[in-house]
Amino acid sequence: MRYASALELHPALLDACRERIKQAEASGGAARRSQSCLVIVGRGTTDPDANSQVSKLARMLEEGLGFGASFVCYSGTARPGVAEGLNAAARLGFPRLVVLPFFLFTGVLVKRIFAAAETLRRERPDLEVLTCNYLGLHAAVTDLLLSRADESMEGRATMNCGLCKYRVQIVGYEAEVGHPQQAHHLHVRAKGGEEAAGPSPGGHFHAPSTPQPYTPHPIE
Repeated sequence: MRYASALELHPALLDACRERIKQAEASGGAARRSQSCLVIVGRGTTDPDANSQVSKLARMLEEGLGFGASFVCYSGTARPGVAEGLNAAARLGFPRLVVLPFFLFTGVLVKRIFAAAETLRRERPDLEVLTCNYLGLHAAVTDLLLSRADESMEGRATMNCGLCKYRVQIVGYEAEVGHPQQAHHLHVRAKGGEEAAGPSPGGHFHAPSTPQPYTPHPIE
């Protein structure tokens, strides 16, 4: 068994997010990005470092793409939850929300995001709510997966645990240093016991390190 690095906020994922956003905008009205609030919905875990990656993604896309604002919420165990977050974003006063699930593929949690967006759309007919697709089989994502696999076979996996609550003392989580890491998937189950599918691209483990360059794909 060989460990590979987490996908994290790699430039390839930013490219994929940009394309999913553009696809959603193409189906909408005439509102400009400066009049839109980008809502990023992450998986949500009990690890604050993993959750913070979603906030970083939101800020990078807000500034990089020229959105008027961004808002972060979660479909799993972190707060605010997706319905609560969408309603809070709707109160910011922008005529359009662009909702992006930061997930690799569909599942219980992604369906929850789409359902919450549809509910808000019905309750607020004055507000345009656009939903982006999850990342899925995007060329940039598949290339990154192959790159991570190559790194693991060559012993070049990078470490992503500088702020891991199990490794160092983090404010509010001091007592958890040195504890075994617990899977958070057990917190969220579908009806009938089905485990919630649709992971986010983040992850945490301990391994040594050297980041590799990325050549972006042109977006048509």
